[in-house]
Amino acid sequence: MDQSKAPVLDALADYHAKHQTPFTPPGHKQGRGADPRVLAVLGDAVFRADVLATSGLDDRTSSQGVLEEAQALMAEAVGADHAFFSTCGSSLSVKSAMLSVAGPHEKLLVGRDAHKSVVSGLILSGIEPAWVDPQWDAERHLAHPPAPEAFEAAFADHPDARGALVTTPTPYGTCSDLAAIAEVCHRRDRPLIVDEAWGAHLPFHPGLPTWAMYAGADVCVTSVHKMGSGLEQSSVFHLQGDLVRPEVLRSREDLLGTTSPNVLMYAALDGWRRQMVEHGETLYDRALALAGETRDRVSRIDGVRVNDRDDFCGPGRAADMDPLQIVIDISAWEITGYRAADWLRAHHRINLHVTDHRRVSAQLTHADDADTAEALVAGLTDLSAHRAELRPARPVEVPPPSTLRLDQVMLPRDAFFGRTEQVPWEKADGRIAAEMLTPYPPGIPVVVPGERLNGDVLRYLRTGVRAGMVVPDAVDTEVTSVRVVRDE
Repeated sequence: MDQSKAPVLDALADYHAKHQTPFTPPGHKQGRGADPRVLAVLGDAVFRADVLATSGLDDRTSSQGVLEEAQALMAEAVGADHAFFSTCGSSLSVKSAMLSVAGPHEKLLVGRDAHKSVVSGLILSGIEPAWVDPQWDAERHLAHPPAPEAFEAAFADHPDARGALVTTPTPYGTCSDLAAIAEVCHRRDRPLIVDEAWGAHLPFHPGLPTWAMYAGADVCVTSVHKMGSGLEQSSVFHLQGDLVRPEVLRSREDLLGTTSPNVLMYAALDGWRRQMVEHGETLYDRALALAGETRDRVSRIDGVRVNDRDDFCGPGRAADMDPLQIVIDISAWEITGYRAADWLRAHHRINLHVTDHRRVSAQLTHADDADTAEALVAGLTDLSAHRAELRPARPVEVPPPSTLRLDQVMLPRDAFFGRTEQVPWEKADGRIAAEMLTPYPPGIPVVVPGERLNGDVLRYLRTGVRAGMVVPDAVDTEVTSVRVVRDE
């Protein structure tokens, strides 16, 4: 195919060139009805590009195949058989993938370090998770993706599982041995779903971790807005092989997705694919070089540890890591990542990526340059000089893996939709959770509905919130009380 084409962008330009007159949504009619105060902030171009996908970008029957051609170009660009654009984010895309593999009361092997969107999929679908434990680094209080051997053991325990789902890279940039996990699945004729939300850039440079499609995954979900040039909520899910049928995946997406997709997102996805095919390797040559220089400069700041392959990769840890995720351990400063991030935003207008009780991280992409890198280094250097002002760090009681990992005693769906009550956190020990409790970012639930709570996890969340952790999906975001299944 001609990868220099951008069908959505071309159709949008043609729409304006032909002076189409809409008597359809959206009601702002190319921005003519928008409040001038809104236009002053958003600009005219946003509204001019906001047209219907059908009876707008394409005709009533989509006879021009604009979106289909754009998706086919994307699939070819990344080595997939099919690609599907989503304007509802990878939170929807991963649910579509799950529903294509398993149904209500069927089992799916799922890495327990999955994003909350996966747990939402379990709740909505009634799928039974067979959890696969991550590889725990107890020293650094960090989970890396599950090992292939863990999936092998899980299939032995659950031979009726319909497939497997693994998250890689993690928000900390650590990666699974996907080829080995795919082999474990395919030996049983079971599909592998990869939540690769943080990996949309991986197909476009050999110096990055292995792309899921190249490793043999069956379905791969990417959030192009995270590491690519897509707009927020832009997602693409890719398919190859014959273990998941494309018409099934498409129908599951249609079940969950909007009937009013945003053409702005389609256009940005289309243009990003062309940009990566034509310039991706050069852009990531620069990005990787900049990341290396930035890592070196940050590592010279007194008291910080920039985590590298020696920290994150090896036996019992990750198989690979994305060097564009600069993860900085500041525990020697005796301050939390929460306070550090707040200070940098207040004093340097810098917004960091993942923050936790002992780390901050900065995400670099192909869009970064010497100026943004300098801002990061200068901000962290200044933070080092002022770190004493942020002490003492409020302690966070992080439990060992043995008690952090809770037992799943009810289906997530049954617990979430069952009869519930709100109880003080001190009285929730031993009760069955009826809600997700998710520090955000990175959005990995500490507690899943249907898991039996214990005192260690409850103290972790309470001390975490006191120290600055955000738990936005809790009914009580301060976690002074917890929603649990009502005892009958």
